[in-house]
Amino acid sequence: MGLRIMNSGSHPLHLCHLKKSTLIINRLYILFHSIALILLFSFRISSILTLFHSKNQPFIPHLLIFISELTLSFIWILSQSFLWRPVTRTVFPERLPGDDQLPPIDVFICTADPRAEPPLGVMNTVISAMALNYPAEKLSVYLSDDGGCPVTLEAMREALKFAKMWVPFCNKYGVKTICPEAYFTGREVDDEVMVDSLEFGAEQRRIKEEYESFAHKVTKISESESCISNKDHSPVVEVMVDESTNDERKIPLLVYVSLEKRPSHPHHFKAGALNALLRVSNLLSNSPYILGLDCDMYCNDKNSARQTMCFHLDPNLSPSLAFVQFPQTFHNISKHDIYESTLRCLFTTLWCGMDGIKGPCLSGTCYYLKREALYELPLIREDINLKELKQCFGSSNEFIRSLYKKYNAKLDGEKDLFDESLQETKHLASCEYEDGTKWGNEVGFRYFSVTEDFITSITIHCKHWFSVYYMPSRPSFMGSCTTNLNDLLIQGTRWTAGLMEVGLSRFCPLIYGPSRMPILQSFCYAWLALYPIGFISLWILTTIPPLSLLNDITVYPKVTNPFFLVFLYVFVLSNLQHMREIHSTGASLLTWKHEQRVWMMKAITSFLYGCTHAVMEKLGVKEANFLPTNKVINEDEVKLHQMGIYNFQTSSMFLVPLCSLVTLNLLGFVVGIIRMVFHKECIDEILVQTFLAFYVALMGYPVLEGMMLRKDKGRITPTVSCYSLIFSVFILSFGKLLVTY
Repeated sequence: MGLRIMNSGSHPLHLCHLKKSTLIINRLYILFHSIALILLFSFRISSILTLFHSKNQPFIPHLLIFISELTLSFIWILSQSFLWRPVTRTVFPERLPGDDQLPPIDVFICTADPRAEPPLGVMNTVISAMALNYPAEKLSVYLSDDGGCPVTLEAMREALKFAKMWVPFCNKYGVKTICPEAYFTGREVDDEVMVDSLEFGAEQRRIKEEYESFAHKVTKISESESCISNKDHSPVVEVMVDESTNDERKIPLLVYVSLEKRPSHPHHFKAGALNALLRVSNLLSNSPYILGLDCDMYCNDKNSARQTMCFHLDPNLSPSLAFVQFPQTFHNISKHDIYESTLRCLFTTLWCGMDGIKGPCLSGTCYYLKREALYELPLIREDINLKELKQCFGSSNEFIRSLYKKYNAKLDGEKDLFDESLQETKHLASCEYEDGTKWGNEVGFRYFSVTEDFITSITIHCKHWFSVYYMPSRPSFMGSCTTNLNDLLIQGTRWTAGLMEVGLSRFCPLIYGPSRMPILQSFCYAWLALYPIGFISLWILTTIPPLSLLNDITVYPKVTNPFFLVFLYVFVLSNLQHMREIHSTGASLLTWKHEQRVWMMKAITSFLYGCTHAVMEKLGVKEANFLPTNKVINEDEVKLHQMGIYNFQTSSMFLVPLCSLVTLNLLGFVVGIIRMVFHKECIDEILVQTFLAFYVALMGYPVLEGMMLRKDKGRITPTVSCYSLIFSVFILSFGKLLVTY
């Protein structure tokens, strides 16, 4: 089903397609699964009441299992909002108006630590953004260097020199892969070249030599001792203007910004850097639209800006459209994808579902955002209160003037005009500028959580803006994913802490959302904020059933009990729905195993630690922190990743709980099998618990393999195995007291 969205002419700029067959299947699944859950709860309530009065079995194990089932069911109910109305979209950029009518765009790229985010990769992202198929005079690229590293600034100057050759080369020959590293390493292959192949070949060889020279220079300066993140530095703003007068060789404006950092002032991590970019860009280019990119997420499709304008320039959408979100895709995914690095569920299922309501959540990168959606500007009137504006936006008269000014025209070859504003931009990038203002609270990107994209997205949607999700056939942006367990779990802990900060606050979507956005959208946001509490269910389900099995306690219905079919139905139906969803997105069914396994690993560790961190911060015990994921390539890690083998070189804080719980379930499974072999009459009672222990042990097989069979560097060390054994004994001892109460 296609919904026609018309432009000012007779042809639509884009179409919205409702996935009707998927919608019907999803709603039928919701109906039948809900009925099964009602039956399951009726069984649990009646059995718990019976146990409470008869006391013929311990009460606590049954109560804990019921709590785990309630928690999972609560999360499941929230998640069904994503399945209610999934849509996809098609765009027609060839129907856009001429270049002279396209609005300007500012590109924001953020980097934080040159040791974790190598400058060469960052510069490739910068250069790819400069090569977008968009009028050069309407494109400005800003790099925020949160580390204030002089190496990054020097690398950016080198990038400008190379971009003066690379951008005209891409424009002249219609190069599709506009990231030079991806182009020259053959990561992506262009389908066609628009000119004579001999001429192209000679030019390509010349540009390749220039790129190798550029890469060598950047790598060399990155190896210097000054390549460190600086936590105490003054604000730096450097405007790099192409002074060429040849229109064919014109390139976008390039600006380096480093927000001032002082130990005595909070800098608010990525959100603080983005707000500094907002203020500086307001003075220099003041474009109405912003492309937000992470430093490792390069532009892979030169036409993404024009595709976006098919939504932003539609007169029916534009007044209320806040942003267009693109999916994140990754170039270093192995065929096994054991770490679920593609984020398949998020970008092929959940965001399509949110798009069918009022639009997806802002995802931190790969979005085209309307600047106006981040500001709440009072209407222009004769009695406008300048004092109130300064209390809101800060003390800069130039900045406040720029808020009401027409978007600045590009000033080609007039660098001196930019220089006049440089001192003011440094003031805007100072750490004290936001003191006593509404920046981060009501203006700009929000500071409430380390997941600044999530809380900012909630506030945008609660102001009756909506968003759009567009997933083109050719990935518009590509980055590097995590290739080891350590980065996966650290990243998961950071995301969990940030999401739970919101879930435990007054901005909790179940409280803050329903009066400000559609109820289904509130459920979507609530699931994103609260799904980490699934760690409660998983810890219970990986401890209580095997402990009960070891202590001859039955916590599930007998096989001959009709309610056994209800439990079987819920388990089978939910997994079949998961498999159907995976198959519909074109992924292998092996993806089901990897996603189940990664969820288990993260729930046992990242979700637990992230939720604990969020609670401690709410109590004032711990402050938020932000660690960028390491982007430095380790060949041993890459080799294991490509082979589909887990790299367990991570903290014992993560490994000990994993090893202990998997070992406990293996023990429970073995004991269950022995009991069923020698006491066949008990099969009816313990089959469910034995199967559940087997399922956990099966999902945790790589952990068992890392403990017992592997000898390579990525194995689980004997020391960690010993700690895990001690922790397992503790669980068995304490658990016996718990389950026999």
